[in-house]
Amino acid sequence: MDKFLFNPIRLKIMSSLINKSQCDFNYLKKVTESTQGNLSVQLKKLKEEKYIEIEKTFSNNYPKTSCSITENGRIQFEEFFKNLIKMKNS
Repeated sequence: MDKFLFNPIRLKIMSSLINKSQCDFNYLKKVTESTQGNLSVQLKKLKEEKYIEIEKTFSNNYPKTSCSITENGRIQFEEFFKNLIKMKNS
């Protein structure tokens, strides 16, 4: 089982991204109820594992960070929940 997704913030991020094509940083900060620094660290870890892609742009001279789930991330997330269901039913 993928223990990487047992982290509550990473799991909330992935749960948000599985339902939307793209989420911005402020939305994820609100959903995860985490600090800016902690969210940044978790996003970086998800990107390193190729679960998400991060796009940084500017809008009206303000930085904007958007995240989207990768195909690998979608597969890992679905496997994680299949395994949780198996564990629950065992």
